Amino acid sequence: MARSTMEVAFLGVQKTEFDDVKIVKLFYGDEPDGKTEHGLSVIGMGVLDDVADEVFSSCAGLEPLEPVRITFDVARGGKNLGKNLALHIEPVKARTTSQAAPQTPAPNKPAATPNKPDAQA
Repeated sequence: MARSTMEVAFLGVQKTEFDDVKIVKLFYGDEPDGKTEHGLSVIGMGVLDDVADEVFSSCAGLEPLEPVRITFDVARGGKNLGKNLALHIEPVKARTTSQAAPQTPAPNKPAATPNKPDAQA
């Protein structure tokens, strides 16, 4: 099995559960080909069963059209075609704690003044 990573625009994630079966699908946007589609090309990718809950929950904080990095396995499908299965998703732009919570201002301190000669002489 081959492993690859791509950066694309996040569109959404969908989870369906029935009869002890869990299916998670990840949707992303790609550049349109200009012949059969205009705007954004919508592409779906299955998620590997072992990491379905992890991938689904990690999409909770993503915004539509936010650039994301998807790591996926390319498994052999039927008729010698590849089948992409997502393993991990993360925002392209790393989020820092300062983005998650606004910084609180430091308590008021007097501004530092340059050394001045004493005027008391």
